[in-house]
Amino acid sequence: MSDQSKLGFVGVGVMGEKMCRNLVQKSKRPVLAFDQMPAPLQRLSEHGVEAANSLADVMARSDIVFLSLPGEPQVREVVLGPNGLLAHAKPGQIIVDCSTCPVRLAQEIDVAAKAKGVRFLDAPVARGVTAAENGTLNFMVGGEAGDFAEIEPFLKCMGGDITLCGAAGAGQAVKLMNNMIVVQTVRAIAEALKVAQESGAVDGKVLFETLTTGSADSFVLRNHGIKSMLPGTHPAQTFPVKYIKKDLSYALELAESCGVVMTGAETTMDLLNRADAMDFGDRYYTIIIDALEQRGKA
Repeated sequence: MSDQSKLGFVGVGVMGEKMCRNLVQKSKRPVLAFDQMPAPLQRLSEHGVEAANSLADVMARSDIVFLSLPGEPQVREVVLGPNGLLAHAKPGQIIVDCSTCPVRLAQEIDVAAKAKGVRFLDAPVARGVTAAENGTLNFMVGGEAGDFAEIEPFLKCMGGDITLCGAAGAGQAVKLMNNMIVVQTVRAIAEALKVAQESGAVDGKVLFETLTTGSADSFVLRNHGIKSMLPGTHPAQTFPVKYIKKDLSYALELAESCGVVMTGAETTMDLLNRADAMDFGDRYYTIIIDALEQRGKA
C-alpha cells in the first residue's frame, strides 16, 4: 500500500463527520467519503475530503474503508447488500466497521469478506461526541492481528485508547458489555438522585459530590450524573434513549445466545422502553430519571 493510497469513509453523521475530519487532518492521506446527506460532505470538503458518488466509487478508489453507521440494518445493507461494499470489493482491501452492531453480524461479515479475499475488522467506539471531536475515542477492535497493525495508525488519528480484543466480533462484544454496564449505572444513580429529591433527606448535589469521594465514584457519576442528571439537562444532540436501547438490545441478544439471563439489564430495558413511550426517545438517555415509577403513581 502506497503512502498516498486513499482512505474511504462511509457514514458522516454526528460521530462520523468528526471522525472523518480527524482522519484526513492527521493521517495526511486523501480521504473519500460517502453519505446520503450532502451537508456534512460539504463541510468536510473544506478540510480536503472528497465526496464519492456511490459505494462502488468508494471501493474502486480506496484501500481501507471505515464505516460509522447507526446500526445493524444500515451496516448490513452497506456491506452485504446487492450494491454494497463487498459486491464491489477487490482482494486485499480492508473494511473497518466503527458502528455498534450485534456480534453475530460482525462474524457474518467476516466470513463473507474472507470469501472475497477482503479483510474485515469490527472497531466500535466509546466516549461520545466530544471525544469524536477531540480525536480521543476509545476503539475496541475485533480482527486479525496483522490487519489490526495495518489500521492502527489510522485509528490513532481518531482515538486515544485502542485495544485489539480478539477475533472478529470481539470488539462488538466489549462495546456491548461496556454500554450494558454504563446504562445500568446511569439507572442506579438516577434512582439514588430520585430518592434524595423525593425524600428530602439530602440535597442531590451534596449526595453526588460526596459519592465522588467514596467507592461509588465513577466516570458515569461525574459525567452522566453531575453534569447532566443533576442540573436536569438532557440535550437532544447527545446519545439518546433510542440509541442506548439499540445497544442494550444487542447486548441482551448476545447474552441470550449463550444462555445467560441478565436480569438487571432487562429491568433497565423496561425503564428505557417507558422513557421512549413518554416521547423521550430523542433525548439524552439520562432523562430516564423522569421515567422512574413511584409507588401509587402511574
